[in-house]
Amino acid sequence: MTTMTAAAPSRYRDNPDAIRALVEPDRVHRDLYIDPEIFALEQEHFFANTWSYVGHESQLANPGDYLTLEIAGRPLVAVRHDDGSVRVLMNRCAHKGARVVSAPSGNTGKFFRCPYHAWAYNTDGSLRAIPLKSGYDGTRLAECEASKGLVPVRNVERYRGFVFCKLSDAGPDFATYFGASLTSIDNLADRSPEGELEITGGCLRFLHACNWKMFVENLNDTMHPMVVHESSAGTAKTMWKSEPADKPRPMAIEQFVPFVSDYKFYEDMGVRVFANGHSYSGVNFSIHSGYSGIAGYEEAMNAAYGAERSARVMKVARHNTVYYPSLTIKGAIQSIRVVRPIAVDKTVIESWTFRLKGAPDALLARTVTYNRLINSPFSVVGHDDLHAYRAIQKGLHASGNPWVSLLRDFDPAEIGQADVTATGTSEISIRNQYRAWVQYMTATM
Repeated sequence: MTTMTAAAPSRYRDNPDAIRALVEPDRVHRDLYIDPEIFALEQEHFFANTWSYVGHESQLANPGDYLTLEIAGRPLVAVRHDDGSVRVLMNRCAHKGARVVSAPSGNTGKFFRCPYHAWAYNTDGSLRAIPLKSGYDGTRLAECEASKGLVPVRNVERYRGFVFCKLSDAGPDFATYFGASLTSIDNLADRSPEGELEITGGCLRFLHACNWKMFVENLNDTMHPMVVHESSAGTAKTMWKSEPADKPRPMAIEQFVPFVSDYKFYEDMGVRVFANGHSYSGVNFSIHSGYSGIAGYEEAMNAAYGAERSARVMKVARHNTVYYPSLTIKGAIQSIRVVRPIAVDKTVIESWTFRLKGAPDALLARTVTYNRLINSPFSVVGHDDLHAYRAIQKGLHASGNPWVSLLRDFDPAEIGQADVTATGTSEISIRNQYRAWVQYMTATM
């Protein structure tokens, strides 16, 4: 005889007050990182209610070009339609539910064809053809969802080549959601003498054994680099100490050593936070500020923009700009990282490299070197962070203290402010993320 065991009662589903209780002004509860139910609700609500990064238009250069991805647990396909628009569609056949596209990217031609029963769909998602369609004569086909084709995502926006979407109709429009934080994308694009970017090369994917929020928090956490990266960047710094002061530094040394700058350096960098969880560190300068010049680049920028505007664009050297919750960009090094949550304790981080159109190839070489040294699965700096994330994911299961402190430089006056600049070592960017998290997590509950 089989005994049925009753499922454990849900603590958080349909209980927005319980969700809100997890986020206090200066601390958050550990369940945000370790509770599978919270992760499932994030997929259902939070990620559906926020604007997420889809991809870059340079990946969809020609009609029929597509890329596949998942947002909020939903399989999606983004495709360049024949009218030049970018469409984002649910990657689910209207017939039996099979995923229509399996490859990460490619060109589908004029239509998609389901690999199960060969139903075909135009690149705007509309139904194109059904094999032996006469078999549906006299049925309810025309009245049901199957005849409508692939379900489109209604909220899709393109900004300076970056494509975003929002699965739910809840929440603000694109411009309101991102606001003044979009200046970081502007600066990245403006660093091209032609004002345009293109994804170059493949993607570096790094599986982290941690909750996605740990990675996003860490991007503008400036109290950890001189500790966590002492074994990697610190070693490079020690090795270079014996070299003459006027000896040109190799690119790897230029990129490694600033990670272990002292507390004052990071404090003076400054951090700026915006509504809806966005932020950037490097208000005044950053670890990218001291890179050597690239021959021919300044000349190309001056020719394109004039010396004054060119200098203004290149002076900006922000460290990480977080477009909460899924995208982070490094404008000064032309690199982005994308957060792809897999489970409550598994997150894939994608690193992509940009080429600045019209800029010298040496600039791209510097970006590629940086991504390989810092962001790849073979990076020693990346593994420093990976170890820290794993330690947090494990440590939060300990008994006695269920809270994560975010008290550093806390000021109650920051609550409700949409645009705040603070000292670079403040935890304000993390607190700002969680205020947005609870807002969009409960918006549709």
